Amino acid sequence: MLAGLTACNKGGTNNGTGGGSSSGGGGSDAAGAKSPLEAALASLKTASQQTSDKKSAKIDGTQKVGPSSRTMKGAMDWSNGINMTVDITTTGGPMAGKPMKAVYTPQSMYMNMGMPMGGKNWIKYDYDALAKKSPLGSVLKDAMQNNDPVKSVNLLIASGKVQQAGKEDVRGVQATHYTGTVDVAEMVKMQSKSLSESDLKALEAQLQQAGATKETIDLWIGPDNLLVKKREQMDGKNASDSTVFYSDYGTKVSVTPPPASDTMTPPGA
Repeated sequence: MLAGLTACNKGGTNNGTGGGSSSGGGGSDAAGAKSPLEAALASLKTASQQTSDKKSAKIDGTQKVGPSSRTMKGAMDWSNGINMTVDITTTGGPMAGKPMKAVYTPQSMYMNMGMPMGGKNWIKYDYDALAKKSPLGSVLKDAMQNNDPVKSVNLLIASGKVQQAGKEDVRGVQATHYTGTVDVAEMVKMQSKSLSESDLKALEAQLQQAGATKETIDLWIGPDNLLVKKREQMDGKNASDSTVFYSDYGTKVSVTPPPASDTMTPPGA
């Protein structure tokens, strides 16, 4: 559950500003030049706008949650909600090494486990149904419907605590690396404005139980002001570490949900 929520965050414990003001408020020098913090925030604002405007991209990456990990590769379109198709391979567990497919629409997520279940090939997770079933279902719905690439960029901008960490090569692209650490409790309050008070308290209780207190976000922005790499690391009992690469912005993404005759709902849903 937490792995799907790593984009819903805010706050800050990292008061570094790359040599500038450590107050989190930036400030220009006597000559009127931008401080390192102001420069970083300005660059991220440009990257947020440029990336958002592209509407789609190819993605691939890895995610580790506790002892398990998985790789994914596919494409997503965020022009009208999240539409995405990805191929997933896990390491460890009964599905280790077996390719799975996932299809995301603004209303539902579909998983093909690579083997029929109950005579059906796909499991359907309807966001509205999940939201009605449990308070945390509302959290998942919010996370899945708004998980576009710029969410983490905007999070660092809103935190006001980010620093440039130099230039690095990202798959042949000379990118600028930005980093920041955000407080989980504060990030939830900022990024979950659409949630009810009871849902928000339920999420905070789950995060507290899991021991999740902070998330470190690293972003790499290319010379064309587009996000090319994102890494998010959350602490806690089930610490998560996910890295996603973005390429081929503007690519056409075709998402076709599987037919209802070939889908089933998970037990208890």
